[in-house]
Amino acid sequence: MANKIKITLKRSVAHRIPAQRKVAKELGLGRVNSSVVKTDNAAIRGAVLKIAHLVDVEEVK
Repeated sequence: MANKIKITLKRSVAHRIPAQRKVAKELGLGRVNSSVVKTDNAAIRGAVLKIAHLVDVEEVK
């Protein structure tokens, strides 16, 4: 079974560089405190790394 991670947007993407806004939107994060559950793979980890200062990540069982 694939591991899953829960990504929660903790800070607003307003007034951030466009690349960071695009990454948040592509992950499905629209508003502050919105969360998504994604499979834990290299592509998702790379996207999270680009906006690590805006999100909280936790492992889901």
